[in-house]
Amino acid sequence: MWAEPVTKSPTMSAFSPIRAAHLFSFCAAGVITFQLALVAGAPWGALTQGGASPGVLPAPGRSLAAVSAVLLLGMLVIVRARVGLLAAPRLGRLVWLVVAYCVLGVVANAATPSAAERCLWLPVVSVMLVASLRVARAALPLDPRGAT
Repeated sequence: MWAEPVTKSPTMSAFSPIRAAHLFSFCAAGVITFQLALVAGAPWGALTQGGASPGVLPAPGRSLAAVSAVLLLGMLVIVRARVGLLAAPRLGRLVWLVVAYCVLGVVANAATPSAAERCLWLPVVSVMLVASLRVARAALPLDPRGAT
């Protein structure tokens, strides 16, 4: 008479690897957009690179922002590949490099002399760290079609 309990699939849990990958992607897309705006001349230098160049970044700072955008795009691809959202399973093996980069990002943003940069980016990079760690620790293979 008793019904069997419904067992949720691993992809349907509250903070599933798939959802973590989506969260990481959302945060990374925001940071990439910010970095590309800096490259284009947005006057947000106080919010990046230690706040050393308020206003528009000088050419070396803009180059660094471009490199950061490319690195973040690569990390976004790695995280999504790890959970099967992109058909590049070999790239997913690099997910622990993403976690390590996020750890360094948390440390750097916690130590920055710029209070504005710390207030903006420390929470974002912390979320990216937790999300990438959840993805990295996931049992494979995952079926992204079962996730919401």
